Amino acid sequence: MVKNSNGLQDWNIRHFAETASTNLAAREGRPGDVFTADYQSAGRGRLDHKWLSPPGENLMMSAVVDVAGMDASAVSTLPLVAGLAVAEAIEPFAGALSVKWPNDVLAGGRKLAGILCELNGEAAIVGIGVNVRQREFAPEIAPRAISLALLGADVARDAVRDAVLAALSRFLAVWRRDGFAALWPRIAARDCLKGRVVGVRQQDGAEPMVRGECGGIARDGSLVVAGEPVWAGEAHVEL
Repeated sequence: MVKNSNGLQDWNIRHFAETASTNLAAREGRPGDVFTADYQSAGRGRLDHKWLSPPGENLMMSAVVDVAGMDASAVSTLPLVAGLAVAEAIEPFAGALSVKWPNDVLAGGRKLAGILCELNGEAAIVGIGVNVRQREFAPEIAPRAISLALLGADVARDAVRDAVLAALSRFLAVWRRDGFAALWPRIAARDCLKGRVVGVRQQDGAEPMVRGECGGIARDGSLVVAGEPVWAGEAHVEL
């Protein structure tokens, strides 16, 4: 268990050598439970993207978070809160990091970590994947992916896990007490899309449902594109 003082969330870690998906395993958990694995046979990202990771090299975990009594608009900002926690937790290992709406953490424009949040009754499952020790990626994603090892950091997965969970505890406390707007300045400062021309798609290969200059992440968690708020989808920089 990772214990935090000052009334912050304590975490109960349940580790598996192999599981289909830590998010699936977390459906049997309770708030405060964290599921980690050395290997996932059916790991997923947003829009049903596959999350493939060699055994034992990267951090794959899912934390169960109590969201009882919170409205849907507030809960929808949780991926950005988790992204901020990941960025601030691993920046000491990685150097300057940015956040890509709605769920990625980037180093030098390449994906270092991803978040997948799913509702499960009165809880939310916060799935977090961080590329820690992986040095080779599949050719189709290699130009877009990076790891702590490739950034020159020799760090154990458990150290990354503990740093991320400690940061997640701190930011969840602020989020619950003061709302997303209290964290928005820190997230906006890491926004890698603001000022760029982007397209937002609902699935790979589809035409953008909206395209235009990005005004950045708004105080309500939406992404402003061509002057209009976008609430769902995946944003890509348009060349």
